[in-house]
Amino acid sequence: MKTSEQTVKQIERFYRKVADKFPADKEAERMTDIHVRVSQDSGEMLAFDDEDEEITRCVVEEWIDAKSETFYQDIVPVLRKCIERQKGLVDNMSIMKPYSFVLEDDDKENIAELRLCDDETIIIDETELMEGLDKELDAFFDDLMKE
Repeated sequence: MKTSEQTVKQIERFYRKVADKFPADKEAERMTDIHVRVSQDSGEMLAFDDEDEEITRCVVEEWIDAKSETFYQDIVPVLRKCIERQKGLVDNMSIMKPYSFVLEDDDKENIAELRLCDDETIIIDETELMEGLDKELDAFFDDLMKE
């Protein structure tokens, strides 16, 4: 899925609004995850806490009436890229660690964990980790067979 720069900026602004609700200069007193819900029909992107209280929302025009059957899988890398670019804000929110940003569909079904905010744990995107692995293993096997 090709994403416009306007959409990327809008998603980054969405994450900044979430972070603004939990300023880093406050002591972490609350324990919650951030549930990001995206509607494939309306393009609406909403953030909720564990009590299902809305934190913020926006409409991503590019996603309105998206008909792709792989819509949620297609937007995961975009959402992760945008949250990574805002990691200084989202990793230091006044929420007790560990906490996660979780992508959900309209039915509140968990689609993917977008980011785990923890001082000791780092999640690596498995698609980037496995990218090119087949080629590397084939080349390694070919080198072994030559010897």
